[in-house]
Amino acid sequence: MVKIGILTGSTRDSRVNIQVAEWVKSIADKRGDAEYELVDIKDYNLPRFNEPIPAIMSQDYVAREAHVWSEKISELDGFIFVTPEYNKGVTSGLKDAIDYLYVEWNNKAAGVVSYGSTLGVTATNDLRLILSVPKVAVVGPSVAMSLFTDFQDMREFNPAPFHEDTLNKVLDDVVAWSTALKSVRGLEVSV
Repeated sequence: MVKIGILTGSTRDSRVNIQVAEWVKSIADKRGDAEYELVDIKDYNLPRFNEPIPAIMSQDYVAREAHVWSEKISELDGFIFVTPEYNKGVTSGLKDAIDYLYVEWNNKAAGVVSYGSTLGVTATNDLRLILSVPKVAVVGPSVAMSLFTDFQDMREFNPAPFHEDTLNKVLDDVVAWSTALKSVRGLEVSV
């Protein structure tokens, strides 16, 4: 069975991101097709990315603060990124968390759940481009939610019921691709 991490995309104290991630996990846990885990990037206390060499240049190089982060991403087979859209992109905290690592992301699958004033569509597209460099295969369907209709007063998450169907399509693809990509990583695949 594959292990899928549901990664938060915000570290702000006032974030609603955790509410969305918990919703994703509650739906995912009903499925029984993978092991799902909520992975809150805020828990890893990663400082601003300011390393002497990029992770892509040295497979062995991981910043001291990122060792636990590296271990967590290494043990996962796929991801659901839950990202808000800030200024038409992903948050700096999420970008830094991705940039700290390279090989740990390689040949894994991801889906995106986004939200924002324009449904987080630009953040989703931004994340697709960012994840292409560390060789993460981002699945086609994505969940896009509005701060105006899926949140009460932009603070309390209250998603429209149809989002659950879309999320299940994302999860279907992430589980299938994560399973297939295990063989690319040289791991035994059991269905």
